[in-house]
Amino acid sequence: MIRLVLDTNVVLDLLHFDDAATRPLRRALQDGRAACFADDACRAELGRVLAYPRLGIAAEAGRRILAGFDTVAQPCAKGAGGGLPACRDPDDVKFLELARAARADLLVTKDKALLALSRECARLGFRIVTPEAAAAVLDPA
Repeated sequence: MIRLVLDTNVVLDLLHFDDAATRPLRRALQDGRAACFADDACRAELGRVLAYPRLGIAAEAGRRILAGFDTVAQPCAKGAGGGLPACRDPDDVKFLELARAARADLLVTKDKALLALSRECARLGFRIVTPEAAAAVLDPA
């Protein structure tokens, strides 16, 4: 089973926008080839983002998305901080911490600040990849 951490935008693409790039993630989660992990900080960020007026997501739809995320993501407590590469965006550190604590294989993101850390994080035991690259791992040709 492949262990995943999904950043907030990927969660939105998966559970709200039905982005084609995330469909292999959905299939892998549904059929048990992958497991997704989340913690309180990542869930709280999703809740905040769902309320952004510019996204136009109605409150009820936001609650459904959050409930869907709770169904998909297994809870994981963060371990001790430190030892992670410096990230340009301090808001992204929570995903690095979670990936390490969850012993994730992949941190799936479209965020350039996180993707720039891929090589450095590989030495910590997880890869940072785009949804398309994750799909290639989950559904190899």
